[in-house]
Amino acid sequence: MTSRNQRRNIVNNVMLTSTGVCAFITVSTLFLILAYLVYNGGKSVNLDFFTKLPLAPGQDGGGMANAIVGSAEIVLLASMLGIPIGFFAGVYLAEFGGKTFAFLIRYTADLLNGVPSIVIGIFAWTVVVVPMHHFSALAGGFALSLMLIPISARSTEQFLLEVPRAMREGALALGASKWRTIASVIVPAARKGIMTGMILGVARISGETAPLLFTSLGNEFWSTGLSQPTASLPVMIYTHATAPYEDWHRQAWAAGLVLLGLVLVANITARMIISRGVSLPK
Repeated sequence: MTSRNQRRNIVNNVMLTSTGVCAFITVSTLFLILAYLVYNGGKSVNLDFFTKLPLAPGQDGGGMANAIVGSAEIVLLASMLGIPIGFFAGVYLAEFGGKTFAFLIRYTADLLNGVPSIVIGIFAWTVVVVPMHHFSALAGGFALSLMLIPISARSTEQFLLEVPRAMREGALALGASKWRTIASVIVPAARKGIMTGMILGVARISGETAPLLFTSLGNEFWSTGLSQPTASLPVMIYTHATAPYEDWHRQAWAAGLVLLGLVLVANITARMIISRGVSLPK
């Protein structure tokens, strides 16, 4: 018995050490990337970066004010299209879905979630850019919304299913209709999880580059409307990082840091708003 306990303790210590080392490597890699980005990008972030337009190739200075605004526009459009569709699809799957049709929707959502972003870009280019005969922020928002819909749908379904069945039965027993129960009891109970999933989805699409290369393309100046080519931070990072100009490389690092900072601020702000929400009485 003693030898068996010793063997179990040895195995337990080995596995605990292995998992700890793997966790340390994961966290260290993340902080190494962040430190490298802060070190290279922090030196290049200044007021001009946020207030000025890009200069001609070969000239030092300028900024990416148009790309910051353009990214905000495109992500906002994608959120306005993708989040409502994904939310109601998740509600259907969790509360009304049967077997065959619901299975097809889940399978389609999972498949769409795994489609490479460049394929999404080609599709959006075919159905939006080609008929319009020009690139635009609308096409970029449409492409990113296709990536946001399956994320929102599956996360909404997952958190709605986590709501105890007793809450549904209690509301129905009091005479509430199915939709009344969903709107006033089930969704409020799962709102924090649903919003967290949507935040993660928006954070993911905010850094996508390939779909925007086929849709919004880019613009060295201020965009005059949503139907015009629009600059975005991910595309600007790509074009500047692959250019042969040292100053453009510097601005690409700065843009990467700003993009990361914007996503971080959005997550923190949303979580603060969620944490102040009123919880259902127990």
